[in-house]
Amino acid sequence: MAAYTIYSLLSGAASPFIGRVIDRYAASKVISVGAFISGLGFVLLSLMSNLWHFYGSYIVIAVGMTAMGTIPTTMVVSNWFQKRRGTVIGIMSTGMGAGGVVLTPLIGGYLIPGFSWRIAYLVLAVLTWLMVIPLALLVIKTRPADIGLYPDGVADPEVVVEAKTVLTTPGGLTLKMALATPAFWLIALSSLASGFSLVGILMSQVPYLEDIGFPVAIAAGTLGGVSLVSLGGRVGFGWLCDRIPAKYACCIGIGIQVASLIVLMNVQSTSSLAIIWLYVIILGLCVGSWLPVMAMLVSDNFGFVSYGAIFGIIMFVQSIGVALGPIVAGYMYDSMNTYYWAFITFLILYAVSALSVLAVRRPKSFL
Repeated sequence: MAAYTIYSLLSGAASPFIGRVIDRYAASKVISVGAFISGLGFVLLSLMSNLWHFYGSYIVIAVGMTAMGTIPTTMVVSNWFQKRRGTVIGIMSTGMGAGGVVLTPLIGGYLIPGFSWRIAYLVLAVLTWLMVIPLALLVIKTRPADIGLYPDGVADPEVVVEAKTVLTTPGGLTLKMALATPAFWLIALSSLASGFSLVGILMSQVPYLEDIGFPVAIAAGTLGGVSLVSLGGRVGFGWLCDRIPAKYACCIGIGIQVASLIVLMNVQSTSSLAIIWLYVIILGLCVGSWLPVMAMLVSDNFGFVSYGAIFGIIMFVQSIGVALGPIVAGYMYDSMNTYYWAFITFLILYAVSALSVLAVRRPKSFL
């Protein structure tokens, strides 16, 4: 858990820097460098012999994963798609959930017991290098204009002037201008509060279910179930962002998370498995909503002039909540011998998150 906290904080701290880099250099180069660094981190993990090696390797991986993660990928998708941007970001984000569904049984069920955890880390390094770097360098183009195209496959720039404008002179606010707007800080506050609550729930659900008497296999199975259901939820929320303002889609996602937490709080040792899987389905539907929603909030309110830098700072703020949520929940449990008040804290912060995002107004300087 300490390594996860280090990863979350370092990933967040690196996000503003990566965001500024991606605003200046080709996404393919940034992603490929990030993949190389991530692979190096996995190699270091395979060689570790002390605890500080473990933590140090996670620092390396955090930087690499940030460089090849949500900031460059959402920027590329946003540049290429205008009409159905939310849907495409949702589809793209399913890779995050699908990766866990595919690789977890391969690593935990085959590589580690059959070979060793050191070999498993080396395989992850090789997979990262051989799959991500060639695809990034050969396939990814930051903007359609890089190869003489326009967003959404538009052939005639005279027909869709907006598409041409986005490609030649990206509109929007600079980072300095965005930092001076209430919209930026309201989005940041919303992401901080929701990240704290969501990851706090995810990290607490297994020990909570074990604590009230459910077998370890059932408790641990909820994590895999949430990841699997989230594949459809990611696409669904991306689709929703194309039809209603992103801030309303964000509130719907928060509302569903609140409903899932209320269901979890009412699970008892005598409850049937049906209520646990009801919780898994409800939470799974919205657990991946943050990426398409946050990407759309940033692009809709601030444009693309400094998209990477702005999105990076939002990710940094969110990472603080992500890192603190599980720790605070664990501390509250140790102090009170119950998760009840931790869950109440999550509900309060969800309310803060929803009210903050509802108050967001597009900056007048971007109108």
